[in-house]
Formats: sequence, structure tokens, C-alpha cells
Amino acid sequence: MSKWSFWQKDWLVGLLVALFFLAGARSDLIQSLERKAYDLGVLATSRTPSDKIAVIAIDDRSIANLGRWPWPREIHAKMIDILTAGHAKVIGYTVFFFEPQADAGLDYIYRIAELLRNSTLKKTSNPAQQAELAQLDALLREAATNLDNDQKLSDSIARANDVLLPIFFELGEPQGKPGHPLPDYVLRNSLPNVKDPGGSGEFPPPSRGVLSPIPLLGSKAMSIGHLNSDPDVDGAVRTEPLVISYYDQYYPSLSLMLAAKSLNLDPGDIQINLGTSVRLGKQIIATDPQLKMYTYFYKDKNGRPAFPVDSFYDVLSGKIPAEKYRDKIVLIGASAAGVGSLQVTPVSSAMPPAEILAHSVSSILQGDFFVSPSWAGWAQAGAFLLVAIYLTLLLPRLNAAIGSWVTAVLFIALLSTQFILMTAQALWLQLMLPAAMLLVGHLLLTTKRFLVAEKGKRKSDAESAESNRMLGLAFQGQGQLDIAFDKFRKVQVDDSLMEVLYNLGLDFERKRQFNKAESVFKYMAEYNPKFRDLDARLAQTKAMSETVLLGAASGRSNASTLVLDNSGVSKPMLGRYEIEKELGKGAMGVVYLGKDPKIGRVVAIKTMALAQEFEASEVEEVKARFFREAETAGRLNHPNIVTMYDAGEEHDLAYIAMEFLKGRDLASRTKADNLLPLPSVLGIFSKVADALDYAHKQNVVHRDIKPANIMYDPETDTPKLTDFGIARITDSSKTKTGMVLGTPSFMSPEQLTGRKIDGASDLFSLGVSLYQMACGKLPFEGESMAQLMYRIANEQPTDILSIKPDLPQCLVAIINRSLAKRIEERYSSGAEMANDLRRCAASLQG
Repeated sequence: MSKWSFWQKDWLVGLLVALFFLAGARSDLIQSLERKAYDLGVLATSRTPSDKIAVIAIDDRSIANLGRWPWPREIHAKMIDILTAGHAKVIGYTVFFFEPQADAGLDYIYRIAELLRNSTLKKTSNPAQQAELAQLDALLREAATNLDNDQKLSDSIARANDVLLPIFFELGEPQGKPGHPLPDYVLRNSLPNVKDPGGSGEFPPPSRGVLSPIPLLGSKAMSIGHLNSDPDVDGAVRTEPLVISYYDQYYPSLSLMLAAKSLNLDPGDIQINLGTSVRLGKQIIATDPQLKMYTYFYKDKNGRPAFPVDSFYDVLSGKIPAEKYRDKIVLIGASAAGVGSLQVTPVSSAMPPAEILAHSVSSILQGDFFVSPSWAGWAQAGAFLLVAIYLTLLLPRLNAAIGSWVTAVLFIALLSTQFILMTAQALWLQLMLPAAMLLVGHLLLTTKRFLVAEKGKRKSDAESAESNRMLGLAFQGQGQLDIAFDKFRKVQVDDSLMEVLYNLGLDFERKRQFNKAESVFKYMAEYNPKFRDLDARLAQTKAMSETVLLGAASGRSNASTLVLDNSGVSKPMLGRYEIEKELGKGAMGVVYLGKDPKIGRVVAIKTMALAQEFEASEVEEVKARFFREAETAGRLNHPNIVTMYDAGEEHDLAYIAMEFLKGRDLASRTKADNLLPLPSVLGIFSKVADALDYAHKQNVVHRDIKPANIMYDPETDTPKLTDFGIARITDSSKTKTGMVLGTPSFMSPEQLTGRKIDGASDLFSLGVSLYQMACGKLPFEGESMAQLMYRIANEQPTDILSIKPDLPQCLVAIINRSLAKRIEERYSSGAEMANDLRRCAASLQG
């Protein structure tokens, strides 16, 4: 038992995690995390690149205009001549010139010239023949010169005296001695000043072979530097090997030599400090032990590269003036598809070598490289030890909440330290190992504690189940049913408990607490919905609870009704009105058919559950507005406006009792295949316009004119406008669900933009309704609410004649005027619009 207890100790879990991570410190996973963190640090750092560097790219545009790669070297010669004329400071090429480029006809020219020199014709004494031979000899020399592209490039490099060419080393530990000496033009670029101040025993990467430019070009170059890259295992380039050793000699990178030549320094001005740094003049470039510099890669700004990149063809053709490169370090290299070798960097997934070279040169000149300080190893070991001590000794003593906070603080501190040092001081500490160990250790300890606690909980639950069952029965016997239900819910449900719960539900029914009985039966249904008559009980209690609560059920108000299809339940009352049946449901409530039993008046009752529809802070304000608007609308007395009889509040429901109308609303007659005859439409809308004119004179604005709010009885040919004041109640308010109440398709521009509205807004909405009733389409439509609102506020309506060409012009004119964006261009009153509608109807009959 004691042995098993030892292996359950929390501190042992922390110790095992620390040992596991210590063993895997150099694993690919941890190193991958370190590299990703390094890349994020580079991206988070902001530095300004050198403005002395420009890149000329051999891009797809250049290939398309100058021909397939490789080009004749005469083209490179022309480019060097152009940059020389533009007074470029230094020209660096990333193109390798390791093989001579001989024209196919040049060999024949040389053979013809040799034949001519050895020909007996040279011995002729005829002056005319001698003159012809001299002309032929001159022509052959001219042809040889024009076809020798290597010579042309060599001459251009010699004239420029500022061109640096790349060499490439075959990396690897050399065996024996070199097979042949390096050319003089390579040897003169070796670095003679080498110091080993601390006896570190560290050396730059060794090489066993070298590829160099052909002598004709290399001998004319100002200097030479290696172009070896040093990608990590993930293929990304993050460092620059500033020096590579070749047997007992050290050679600089092309970036280091470019920086040196731009400062008018020679290889003798560069000092190697083995294991620590490279000194360029007076500047110290800190490196890793292998003299690799952590290059700073500058981010693009505003979609433009960190360094100006111009097309080779644009410079060669003169589109870009050579003067642009005065006193610049100009780097030339390939970026075209299939030509350049693109590489991954912390800031780009595909960067050409010339641009990588630009970042390296700028890092050297600006001193923007990252440094892993000499004390980094101690700091990293200290962070690891700190986290190990925390996981082993401290975290096991903390509770879950405090432990989570401390872990979060430590984790954030580790990440912040790494990123702050990188962004502010350009110092790189590798802290992903302790950070990962912290997270994994915390998760393992938390999981272990949870499993142990869960095991204890199951044991405790089993022991307390019977006591909770007995307590529940005791409380049920005392009539304390709510407490009894709480106790029963702590017991695992089985068949025996189902009997107990069923009896509890019946007890709730006897107390007429149908909503609580419903809760009990729902709880039982989760275990066995087929138990006894549970389905019937559940349906009955649900119906009864909604009846008794009078709409206070959860959810939106239109989700429940006051009317029950149950003959055993008396009809519900709302105020003094007896509810007969449900007529329909709207956005904010249910409409019922009611009856005033005292006078026998049949009414329509519209209910609104304000407490459920609006936030608590708005309910009182909305309620006051409800009764105020109901009072205002109740004063309206017009044959085409529904009469309001009463308003009140009961059981958290606000209600309005109004005239019960025969007929139906016009919403069903807005479809293109179910439109009313046009004369009927004009007659209906002329009466509605009269009703609006009357209401506007009473300073009442409807705010929600639409076909659904116009009731029409075809037997009496009488339209009635409904819902006066309802839209005003929800003005500037939203429901709890976030839905704005209203009908945006029929809203006026000023209503959508929140401006103060008057009767002109109602006439605009009436025009939209008339448009829809005339053709079966809306004048403004959009794929989204935002698009619809924008079109209403800013665009003209769809030409109605494009939908229904046979409409009379008088109707088109009425619609266009009522839908004008500017208020002053619409009808000034409903009466004016009604008169135009009647005249239009008369013209149709005439």
C-alpha cells in the first residue's frame, strides 16, 4: 500500500516530466518550437533597412523580353556598363559564372584565322591581294571579338572595378590536402587576421571543394565571396555563415565582402575572432560559435518589399534611369520561375537569393543581427530549473485555481522574456523548452488530480445516494416537495426511483403546481420516456402550466398561448375579456378572439409580453410608451381605422382590445399570381390614404404601413388600417434576442437612418405597399439586410414597368412620387395622394 502511495505523489509526476524534457531537449519537436518562436520574434521586431541597397531581379518579365536563360554574357556586360555609368558604389552578382560561354561559331572563326595565318597567300607580293588579305584578317578579328561574350563581360568588369562575384564551397570535413591550388583571384580574398582569444576550439564550417568563376572573369572582379546558405532542418534560412574554412584558409561570405567594399575596406580589414564574432573595421558582428550571423529579415511595408526591387529588363532598356543607383550597393540575381532557387525565411515562404543577400548586407551595415549572448546557456538552464522546481515542489501544494494562475503567469513571463529581448535588445534566448515543460507538467498534474478526485467522488456519491433518497422521502412526506425533488436529483435514477419521482409529480399536480410537475416528468423522461403514462402526463402538465402562467413560459411570447385544447380547463381571462380562441401570432405576441361578457362585445386582443421582449432596464419606459401610444391611437375615429376599445396589463402581458374585423389582411394578395384587380387596389389605397391623412392631422404617425396591417372585407369593400401606435412602442428599442421589430422592406429612408419622421414616412411606406399590390414585387430588394437598407436609402426603386409593362402611367407617376428619396418631393398629405388615386381609378373606368 505504501509503495503504491509513493507512486501517486504529485511531486513525482513533476520530477518525471522534468527528466523527460531534459532528455528530449535536443529533439526535433522542441527545436521546431524554438525555431517557430524565433520566427515570431523576427516578425514582431521592427527595424529600418539600409537605404543604400537596391536589388535588380532577373524576373519573368526579363526572361520574356531577353530570351531563355542562360543569357549571352554580353547582356550582363551591358548591365554592368549601365550601372557603372550610374556611379553604383558596389555591384554584387548572385549568378554563378563557373563555366566559359563560347559561341558555336567562335571556334570556326579561330580556325579560319589560323588557316589564314599559315596560308601561302600571306607570301604574295601582289599589293591588291595583300590589301584583301589584310581586310579579311581584320574582319576575322572583329568577328572573334563580337562573338566572345566572356571577353565582353570581362572587359566590363574590369572597367567597372566594383563588381563582386560569388564562389561556392562544397561543405564537408576535408581529407588530406587540396588537389590543386586555388586561383590567385580567390586567394587574395582570404582573411589573414584570425584570432582565437579564448581558445574556444570552435571553427567556421569546413569545406573540401570550391567552385569559382572562370579566370577571365574572376581575375577582373573587385572581390569574391561565398554564396553558401545555411538552411535549418525545416528548410528555412535564418543564419548567414560569414566565414567558411578551406583547409587552413578562411574565406568571407559575399554579404560580408559587399559590406566591406561599400565601406572601402579590404579583406585585411576584417578580423576573425574564432567562436565569438567577426570584426569589420570598427564594427563587431556577434555570431554563434561557428561564425554564423543570425540575420535580421526586414518585413515588407504596405505591400512593398523591404528593399527596392527593379526588373533587370527595365534597367537594361532604360525605363529605370541608372542614376537611381548612384552610391548604392546593387545586388543582381534571379527570381524568375525555374531560374532562381527560392528559399524560405522567417518573413517569406519564397525569397530569391539576391533579396536574402540584401537582408544580410543590411543586417551587417545596420548592426541589426540577432545575438545569442554568452550568458544564454546559464539563463536557459536557470529557466528550466525554475520550472522543474515549480512542478516538483510548489505546484503540488497549490489548489487548482491558484495553481492555474501561477502557471499562466510563469508561462506568460517566459514568452514575454523571449519576445521582449528579441524585439527590444535583439537577444535570443531559447525558452520554449521550459515553456513547453510548464504546460505539459501542469496538464498532467491537473489530469491526475481530476482522476483521483473523480474516483473519490464516485465513492462519495455511492455512499450518499441512499441518504439523499431517504431525506427526499422524508421531505415529500412533510409536503416540502421542492426540497424533496432536489434530494432525489442527487440520486442516480433507476426503476425504483422512477416510482418515487412519479408519485412526486402527482403530488405537484394535486397542489396545482403544474410547471413543477412538468419539470419532474421531464426529468423522468430523460431516463425512460415510456414509463407508465408519462407522455400523457407530460403533455397535460405542459398545457396546464402554460394556461395557469398566462404566457409567462420561457422563451418568446408567441411561443405559448392562453388557450388550451382541454375541455376540463375553464377559459382563461385577460382583464375583463374572456379568451375564446387564438387568431394568429405576430412578431411580439399572440392575437386572440375575446369577448366582453358584460356587454357581449366581440373583440380582437393583441398581447405583448414586454418583460420578455425587452431588457429589464427598458421595460418600464416601453410600458409607459405602450399605454401612451395606445391612448393616442384610441382617440382616432375614422371608418378606415380599426377602433381601439381598451388597453391593460395582466400576468406580465400588455394587451390592446380592438374592433374585431371580418375579412383578411392584404399580405396574401401581394403575390404576382394572386393580385387584386387594379381598380380595387386603387380604391383600397385611396381610402387608406384618407385614413392616414386623418391620423396625421391628429399628430399620429403609424410607422409600420404594409399590406399585413391593412384588413380588407371584400363583401363591404372596406379596408381598415390596424396596429396604430404599435411601431412607436418599439421605437429605438430592440428585443432581448437582438431582433429589430419592424418591416425594413417598407421603411422610408429617414426611418432607416434614425431621423425624426412624420407623415411623409407613412406615405413612402404606403407607396411601397401600392407598388407590391400592383405588380407582386417589392421596389427594393437585397441579399442581406444591410444591402436592402442601403438600396432604400440611396438607390432608385426598380422600374415597375419592367415588371408589369401594362400598368397605367397615372399609377406609375403616383408610385414614383410617393417613393421619392427627398421628403419635399413626395405627397404633402394623404389627402393629396388619395385624390390622385381616385383620379387614376376614374381614368381606368373611363
